[in-house]
Amino acid sequence: MALIPDTGAARGSDDLRGTAQGATSYTSALTLLASLFFMWGFITVINGTLLPHLRSVFELSYTQTTLIESVWFIAYFFASIPSAMLIERVGYQRSMVIGLGMMSAGALLMVPSARLPSYELTLFALFVIASGITLLQVAANPYVAVVGKPETASSRLNLVQAFNSAGATLAPLFGGYLILGRTTSGTAVAGAAALTPAERLADAQSVVLPYLIVAGVLALLAFVIARFPLPAMGVATQRAVKTDRADQPLSYRLRNHGLWNHRNLVFGVPAIFIYLIAEIGVGNLFINFVSQPEIGNLTHQQASNYLFLLWGGMMIGRLVGAFVMQKMDAGHALAVASVGATIVMLIAAFTTGHVAMWALISVGLFHSIMFPTIFTLGIRGLGPLTEEGSGLLIMAIAGGALVIVQGKLADEYGLQASFLLTAACELYVLFYALWGSKPVISGKPVVPPPAS
Repeated sequence: MALIPDTGAARGSDDLRGTAQGATSYTSALTLLASLFFMWGFITVINGTLLPHLRSVFELSYTQTTLIESVWFIAYFFASIPSAMLIERVGYQRSMVIGLGMMSAGALLMVPSARLPSYELTLFALFVIASGITLLQVAANPYVAVVGKPETASSRLNLVQAFNSAGATLAPLFGGYLILGRTTSGTAVAGAAALTPAERLADAQSVVLPYLIVAGVLALLAFVIARFPLPAMGVATQRAVKTDRADQPLSYRLRNHGLWNHRNLVFGVPAIFIYLIAEIGVGNLFINFVSQPEIGNLTHQQASNYLFLLWGGMMIGRLVGAFVMQKMDAGHALAVASVGATIVMLIAAFTTGHVAMWALISVGLFHSIMFPTIFTLGIRGLGPLTEEGSGLLIMAIAGGALVIVQGKLADEYGLQASFLLTAACELYVLFYALWGSKPVISGKPVVPPPAS
């Protein structure tokens, strides 16, 4: 999984067409890559409206509903290492194009799964989409983090991740209008009579148009990315001799090239894993939570408008975080965010009515900087080990699959009580911010590399 030196055919289409382009090239590339962050944020959060829809169509329990999202995040576990290997073979740019193609193919598979309708084919289609997103994540996150100055990596990734949140913010409106707003289950109040077989079949087919639109946009974006000359990643993160490591198994590389000696990475992998349990649990159970009579007493379509506010808070938080972390230590900013998230999750778990609803909405603001900040803290000081480290951090996104644990807790103890799991996750992020993120190799603090 070594980064490819800037020599010969190994560069593929990733080589820089001359260094004179300078900052303009990087700015154009980051602008284009922001569209990738937007699309995978958009598609991931469509699940927030898709899950309550599928729960009604297939008459699922909370455990079965969250299993759908678990399948989505299991793809990160299985696809991360193959994605890094593919990047090594064909380059970052071609890998991004392939990832977009996989996502488009998965979106098209949602059409027959809706027409049958088939729960199993739906799971497979979502797995394909998530595998494509995994490939994009493994390529794009480290690219954005290391393509500029090391000291502004957290700020830069938070800024681009704001576009991810912009996609996530618009997705509930899109899904609420084109999926929930055109279905019987989506416009019914909580506790309404069960759907008839004919109504379930009609509701199932409401996803056809949205996913056809998504597939078309992804195909267009793949074409644009394929034609764009992306700048090369910095030489500080590249392997000098690829052939020395090309035939070595991953386990050997991890054991003998110092990754496990980096404390910030060792504790960063579980930090990503645990944080994803919190973020995905909130996003995917939000509509069911605020629809309850004792909370918001809303229809699913109405609740999707409030989900828009949750993800909008993440977008605003990342924009603010990108500015703040140019002046403030990233670890300190992460600690403040984790304390705030813990407080509002406890409020959501122990109160009712609009107080609980707005507490859950506000967690988006505190979650906003967590993923990009943990990611950049995790790869800080890795140098030429950056790709291996980033691959492990992206694999940890599979933590979202454990949302099924929250689904089980919701079935056993109630949906509101299940958010205590989220509060516990925030406490580990606090531990990472205050201690685990400090870069140390073999007990010695790491001196950050000089600005490039």
